[in-house]
Amino acid sequence: MPRVIVPLTELTGGLEGRIVELKGGFGFQRKVRVMGFREGKKVRVISVQPAGGPLTIEIGGSRITIGRGMAQRIFVEVEQ
Repeated sequence: MPRVIVPLTELTGGLEGRIVELKGGFGFQRKVRVMGFREGKKVRVISVQPAGGPLTIEIGGSRITIGRGMAQRIFVEVEQ
């Protein structure tokens, strides 16, 4: 089965994925890593706010709300 890799924004509510890449510069990398986003970690989208609003993500037992711009730069492999 081929790997399906999508930005975190494409992970619809309830689906899980495993982080495979964080695309961005040093500042972005530092910020998301401090929040717990690291390659290999499982993430799940809890909710997506309408009209381009933020996403609530579950990662490592914590819930974090991040903006779409940041979420579009976090790539996950969809777990089927």
